[in-house]
Amino acid sequence: MALKFKILVKNKKIGTLKETRERKGSDKRGKVEEWEEEVADVDEEEEEEEDTFKESEVLESVLGDNQDKETGVKKLPGVMLFKKKKTRKLKIALALSDLVIYTKAEKFKSFQHSRLYQQFNENNSIGETQARKLSKLRVHEFIFHTRKFITRIYPKATRADSSNFNPQEFWNIGCQMVALNFQTPGLPMDLQNGKFLDNGGSGYILKPHFLRESKSYFNPSNIKEGMPITLTIRLISGIQLPLTHSSSNKGDSLVIIEVFGVPNDQMKQQTRVIKKNAFSPRWNETFTFIIHVPELALIRFVVESQGLIAGNEFLGQYTLPLLCMNKGYRRVPLFSRMGESLEPASLFVYVWYVR
Repeated sequence: MALKFKILVKNKKIGTLKETRERKGSDKRGKVEEWEEEVADVDEEEEEEEDTFKESEVLESVLGDNQDKETGVKKLPGVMLFKKKKTRKLKIALALSDLVIYTKAEKFKSFQHSRLYQQFNENNSIGETQARKLSKLRVHEFIFHTRKFITRIYPKATRADSSNFNPQEFWNIGCQMVALNFQTPGLPMDLQNGKFLDNGGSGYILKPHFLRESKSYFNPSNIKEGMPITLTIRLISGIQLPLTHSSSNKGDSLVIIEVFGVPNDQMKQQTRVIKKNAFSPRWNETFTFIIHVPELALIRFVVESQGLIAGNEFLGQYTLPLLCMNKGYRRVPLFSRMGESLEPASLFVYVWYVR
């Protein structure tokens, strides 16, 4: 409740929280301070991530069996070995710096370094390549890290076309901020928009308990416990589906229902094709999904027009968290590839689920 109606400012910060409090009420107009940070060329970014990953592995092998009792992972001593990097000095407005309280940007070095030195109000940004490797090889350490510190994942530098990765894999391990190229529509942005429909679209979503508890041994790739949900969706009909490029109401319509979540839950099912009727197609088909981790699951409805030569044409979609779906007869609105409402286009469904 303390953060209700508040905006968190993430930025580089000058000094400590104590120094920020001491400056409260003072005139900071026009005052700037210097900030020194490490820099890497775009071509070196992937290599830098690889070096950091290998460096951490070497240090662990030297340490032997010195383990952290709380997490079961190895501790590192107070001295860390890192390559000397190029640095640059930036000027930061003191007034902006003092707005940064809970989200001070700090360079990620290793999980061990964070456990020993990172402060509660410091957060890291990790490139998608490095984050994907860590999520596969050190998933428990990664989840433990995201329990204590806000973690941001960002697209790799080689995505010169502003393409996106699937954010679900990083939500599954508790990453609070998964940065996407918002200018690029498609599946990743559909998942992003659907994910944050939860909690009234406020922008703040409480992670599931198993991603917050220190004694949890959750692994999205190896689900051993939980309370699965049996989800049943009867797709009844469509209402004024969007026109195809041929501007005809006689398109061949079909619907794909997809589940995104932990790997074992990801699946999709498809209706039959209704020929020459995009205005009011009727399917009356029932689909059943067994979802093991409903707290992380998103449901995506995709409407397409069948194309035999050029492939299917996307008409509209709607994505929402599974636990935000109400039971009973429901109308599913449709949105364009750019995220714009296609009102009155929609689907008519009946939903029920049991644990």
